[in-house]
Amino acid sequence: MTDYLADVKKYDSAADEAAVNKIVKHLGIALRNKDSALVSASDQTELDRVKEKWCGKKLGVTGSDADAAVDAVAKTMAGDRSKSRVTFYYLVAKHLGKLATL
Repeated sequence: MTDYLADVKKYDSAADEAAVNKIVKHLGIALRNKDSALVSASDQTELDRVKEKWCGKKLGVTGSDADAAVDAVAKTMAGDRSKSRVTFYYLVAKHLGKLATL
C-alpha cells in the first residue's frame, strides 16, 4: 500500500493526516487500480471529472473557482509524472480552503 501521507507531504510539509485519511476512505476501491489511483493532468476529460465529482459534488465548489484550483494543482504537481489521486485531491481541497469540511 502506498504511503499517501508521505506523498502529500512532498507538497505540504504540514499535511493534515486526518484529511488524507478521509480522502483515502472516500476514494476507496478506486485506489486499488493503478490507473484510477493516478490523475492524468494532460487529459482534459480527467480534469473535468475532477472538477465535477470532487470539486462540485464533494467540496461544493464549481465554476471558475474549481477551474483555478485544479489548474493550480496541476501546475504544482507538473514535475511529478505519476500524480497520486489522493495528493491531487488533497491539494485541490487545500487550495479551496475545504480541508476542514472533508
